[in-house]
This record gives sequence, C-alpha cells and structure tokens, in this order.
Amino acid sequence: MKELVLIIGGSYGGLSVILGAFGAHALKKKFNEDQLKSFETGVKYQMYHAIVLIICGITFPFLSGLQNVMAWCFIIGILLFSFSIYGLTWSSSQGKKIKILGPITPLGGLLLLAGWVLLTINLADIAMYINP
Repeated sequence: MKELVLIIGGSYGGLSVILGAFGAHALKKKFNEDQLKSFETGVKYQMYHAIVLIICGITFPFLSGLQNVMAWCFIIGILLFSFSIYGLTWSSSQGKKIKILGPITPLGGLLLLAGWVLLTINLADIAMYINP
C-alpha cells in the first residue's frame, strides 16, 4: 500500500503541475475570471494533498488499519473534489454545466477533511510511541 500511496501522490502532484500550466495558459482564453479561480482552487487542493500523500507514504512505514483508510480518504477525496471542479468549470465554459458534479465537490471535501482527522490521530499515535 505504501508504494501505491507514493505513486498516486507523485502522479497527482505531477498532474497538478500540468493542469495548473494548462489553466494559466490555454484556459485563460476560454474561462472567465471566476472559472479560472475555481479551476485554480482545484489545482491547489490537488497539489496540497498530493504532497500530504507523499508525506504519509514516507512517515508511515507500514500503512495499515486507520492509515489505509486515511490514505484512501485523501486519494478519493482529491479525485472527487478537484476533478469535479475541473469538470464543472470546463462544462460551464462550454455553456453545458454538468450539474451532477456540484454535489460531488463537497463529498470530496468531506473525504479530505476525514483524511486530515485520521492523519492527526495517526500522528498522535506515533508521537505516543516515540515520546511516551
């Protein structure tokens, strides 16, 4: 699982660089200012959480139990949160907003929040063993 988390974290990070560059250059002509800001929010959250995934993969030598749940919360949360924003902004710019994506964004946000809560719990557990 550790290798998968590191690979997905690195992939999400690299993809956020590509999407950020795409948004900053190619989409400037197609998106209005609000759409660009929304797209940028998706890219930022994707990068932040990609970094967190990599840190988790390094920090937790054997991802198991709650650590696995934490990792999946981040992985699925990024997918639902950021990619629904990309879909919403793109479809909106085409005049055909995909409304079903609207409720998916907060669901992704809740998974990201759950990942942070589980990360905090897991780090507290590690701290107890290191510094009893």
